[in-house]
Amino acid sequence: MSWDFILPVCLGDLVKSGAVNQYVVQDVLSVKQLPSHINSFKAALRSQGPLCILEYFDTAYSVLQHCRTVDVAYHIVGLSVSLPTLLLSGSLSAVDRKQQLNAVKMSVFLLCKLTETLESDSYRETIVTAPSKGRKKDKVAGKGLLQWDSERETILQCLTQLLQLDIRTLWSLSLVEEEFVSCVTCCCYKLLENPTISHVKSKSTRDAIIHVLGIMVKKYNHMLGACVKVIQLLQHFEQLASVCAAAVASWSSEYGVKAIVGEIMREIGQKSSEELAREGSGVKAFSSFLSELSTLVPETMIPNISVLLTHLEGESPSLRVAVCEVLGEVLVRVLSGDKLDDSARASRDRFLDTLQEHIHDAHSHVRARVLQVYARIVNSKALPLCKYTEVMELTVGRLGDKSVHVCKSAIQLLAAFIAHNPYSCKLSSVDLTKPLEKEMAKLKEMRDSQKEQVPVAVITAADLWDAMKPELEMTVKAQLEPGSEEEDNEDEEETGGDEERSDRDTALQIAQFLRESPEQVTPEAVSSDAPPTPQKEGGGNEGGESELKKQEMLVQYLKDTESFALQVERSIAVINNMLYWKTTTVVQEAVQFCVTAFEFSVANSVCGVRKMLPLVWSTDVTIKDSVIQAYRRLYLNPHGDNTRAKAQTLVDNLSDLMIDASLGTVQCLEEIVSEFFSSESALQTSVVQVLWERFSGKRETKALHRRAAVLLLGMAREVVLSNLDTLCSVALGEKVAEDYLLARDTLITIANITDHVRVCVHILCMNCQFGDANDSCVEEELGLVGASAEDTEVEFIRKICETELLSGNMLSAFLPLLVKVCSSPGKYSHSQLTTAACLALSQYMMISPAVCKDNIRLLFTVLEKSPLPVVRANTIVALGDLTVRFPNILEPWTPNLYARLSDESASVRLTAIMVLTQLVLKDVMKVKGQVSEVAVLLLDPEPHIASLALNFFNELSAKDNAIYNLLPDIISRLSDPERGMKEEDFNTIMKQLFSYITKERQTESLVEKLCQRFRTAKTERQWADLAVSLSLLSVCERGFKKLQECWDCYSDKLTEPGVYQPLLSIAAKLRRRAKPQFKVLYLCTFGWKTAYCSVVLKCFILILFSDAVMAESETPKVTTPIARTRRTRLRH
Repeated sequence: MSWDFILPVCLGDLVKSGAVNQYVVQDVLSVKQLPSHINSFKAALRSQGPLCILEYFDTAYSVLQHCRTVDVAYHIVGLSVSLPTLLLSGSLSAVDRKQQLNAVKMSVFLLCKLTETLESDSYRETIVTAPSKGRKKDKVAGKGLLQWDSERETILQCLTQLLQLDIRTLWSLSLVEEEFVSCVTCCCYKLLENPTISHVKSKSTRDAIIHVLGIMVKKYNHMLGACVKVIQLLQHFEQLASVCAAAVASWSSEYGVKAIVGEIMREIGQKSSEELAREGSGVKAFSSFLSELSTLVPETMIPNISVLLTHLEGESPSLRVAVCEVLGEVLVRVLSGDKLDDSARASRDRFLDTLQEHIHDAHSHVRARVLQVYARIVNSKALPLCKYTEVMELTVGRLGDKSVHVCKSAIQLLAAFIAHNPYSCKLSSVDLTKPLEKEMAKLKEMRDSQKEQVPVAVITAADLWDAMKPELEMTVKAQLEPGSEEEDNEDEEETGGDEERSDRDTALQIAQFLRESPEQVTPEAVSSDAPPTPQKEGGGNEGGESELKKQEMLVQYLKDTESFALQVERSIAVINNMLYWKTTTVVQEAVQFCVTAFEFSVANSVCGVRKMLPLVWSTDVTIKDSVIQAYRRLYLNPHGDNTRAKAQTLVDNLSDLMIDASLGTVQCLEEIVSEFFSSESALQTSVVQVLWERFSGKRETKALHRRAAVLLLGMAREVVLSNLDTLCSVALGEKVAEDYLLARDTLITIANITDHVRVCVHILCMNCQFGDANDSCVEEELGLVGASAEDTEVEFIRKICETELLSGNMLSAFLPLLVKVCSSPGKYSHSQLTTAACLALSQYMMISPAVCKDNIRLLFTVLEKSPLPVVRANTIVALGDLTVRFPNILEPWTPNLYARLSDESASVRLTAIMVLTQLVLKDVMKVKGQVSEVAVLLLDPEPHIASLALNFFNELSAKDNAIYNLLPDIISRLSDPERGMKEEDFNTIMKQLFSYITKERQTESLVEKLCQRFRTAKTERQWADLAVSLSLLSVCERGFKKLQECWDCYSDKLTEPGVYQPLLSIAAKLRRRAKPQFKVLYLCTFGWKTAYCSVVLKCFILILFSDAVMAESETPKVTTPIARTRRTRLRH
């Protein structure tokens, strides 16, 4: 064979004459000629094997040229099946090697080019034949696509088998030419560009492509090329981020090419902010790629993380998020546990510090993601104990973030901290105080006892020498001749150095002294004359020191636990207020946090559990379900060894919740518990039995638990209805005097499940003397037959209550006494007496409308002038009940009820907002301008009251146009000079209320209404408040047009800065998104500020308005040439 096959750059190069001995296609067959030649090619393939391609390459090339029109193009794929049989065995001659090399190159070239062509045609066919809505996919086209899908995998499998063989020996010096590598890899990358490659159905194809490329990277020196291509794919195909991450991870772990991870990370890390800004979607792909890669091979990324840290200072938030997620995965998967060496520990601390810095990142998305990364670290128990307090404090601070996503992530992280805390299963700072004080006192005693122990003296060498020195000098002088006095003085100077000498200095001095003496002093002599040197006695102190260290560790542990518990309690106060936010996801997370805190016995956690209970009435189904599930988890899923034990635990939990609970709390709890009692199960039966035992006194029970039991039984309606006689005989029988509160709660229970009027008759029958005419009704009431009475019978019962119940009997005798006590607070000043009298009077008024009319003024006088907050609060509750009972009588007194919203007592304001919320939202009371008093409570110093006020407006906004209709009156009342509200408070309230105005038509109408109120406003402050209210509206061009139509209402007020600046801000907002001619109107309208220019402004608006804001449906007016000239001059 005298020619060589050179892989071409493009398909057309094969028909051009090239270098010497280069193969050139001689005959390109037409479509008509192809079938016969293809049959010959297939026969040769069966007989000669893959080497037949040397003879029939022109035929295969012709198929490649016409594969878009020739259906037989798929037959060439059969070549791939026999291609791996070219495995060389033994030694080959140069001719055979050249022959097989050409066959391999030709076959691979044809397969790769055919694959690329068919892939492009398949994708194009997918787009063209995609079924539209209501149409079915073309069956013929679908069949062709399925055929190519199967053939594609066949080609990839055969290429894999071929490349795994040692075909490098076919090339000179085993150096595979770059064109061959590019031919194979370009085909694979072409397949990866298919938009469906990341789908689940394409997994086998995706894995085969990654396998082929892995072989090329490992055996054919394609690592650098693969790095470049991966970067290019990420830049142009964002959906390939996960595919590229899986490929790189596979090449690193399965094929051992770990360096490719570092190369790609360096390529991404070296990109500047300018390059990233130009790439757009490529930045998102890089971020997703890094995040995916960190979940697959985190340990391989550690050596090159430093090149990514530069992006933490860059402008791309998505890349900052990706780097933080990489750090999080490394910390969780690699740098966790107690067996880290010093280097790994230092890296861990450095990465944690880096993450900690970005809790305060400028971008909210980064802050939220960093908190989520920390949540994963905490859930994986990978956060060192020394970092808990610091990170916890930063997280609590993020609860006040302006972004709801950050707040939500902060709540999740705090819940993770509690659930996986390393301290205790109960986190109550109150419970930890006494143990901490006890252990600290014990530690102090241990330290004091050690100080009292006299330490054993240790004589140093310097002290020993000083003691020996005088005697030695005398001995030496006695043995030697006496010297001169000068020498003695010199000796004294030399030996009289500093008192504090080191052991080394002392030893040198002794050696010098002995060296100068002609006769040596033996060590035995020195040691015999010297006093014995005491030794350290460490054996006895080691145990004490060990106990002291243990005690210090225990005290430090308790201090950390207390600090952690205090931070959790601090966060509870903030999260409890989030239960009434408008964002559903934040409310859900707050509910889950309250549940977690309650399960870990955090102090004050029960406040959050009780505070979220009213959310069972929320109109948001998601929030309602979250609360119901939370209470089921806390109270209705008890733990115990048997059903009886579980029932006891469940009743204990519910009883603790019912103690001191308000009527509203009981109603909310009934909404949750009633479903449990309606189910028929062994646990439900056992719970009912335990409640009856507690109520009837068969088991020794506290009085509070007996009352809770009867209220809980009231939630099981069918059980009470079938045992009404037992209920009455126990609570209202002979022993009624032992516990009047139990009788009261029993009557409340009966009243909740039966008609209220019938309960009154029942009480009357037991406590009063009725005439013979009513004896027949008594039996019916006792047997609860009246529950199904006809309308006439019900009316008859009501008539009895209104006419006979308070006339000529014992109950009527108390009424004058009650009126006297309530109307003479100076004479009857006892607090309990006044409280009881007011409550009793309100109950009398509930029975009869005549009694209500006669005493309604007295009750409101008590409400306004009573010095006792409890009396005022109880009176508000009673008036709420009377409003439901007799709405027409109470309607004129509505302003007096709203006035209690500004009461000096927080408990009275709290009761008032709760009662009015129920009355308004249930449409019992009409919403009027007095709602402005509720708006003031949005700034109440008590957080709970402010949250209830916010919830009031959140629920009110769900009613059609309710807030929209009230806003003008609210603004007028709050801006009244007599109220004296601060400007900042007014702005805060209005900002909240105007957030509910979202409809464009409402905005347009409010603009007109507020502008008209400029005419009636008298003070500058009222003008400013109206202008601020206008600026809070999301005014569009139609609203701005309405603003211009009302020019006469406020034009004379523009000289006031408080009016001009808010109106200027309206136009400034519109200028950003307005049409060009509208911007001209903005400049002409609000570009002047002096009083003189206000006249000019009006002229500009009148001239330019028709062009600037004219609706498309309007017909433009014809203007004279003079008018157009004037308009042009004014514009310039």
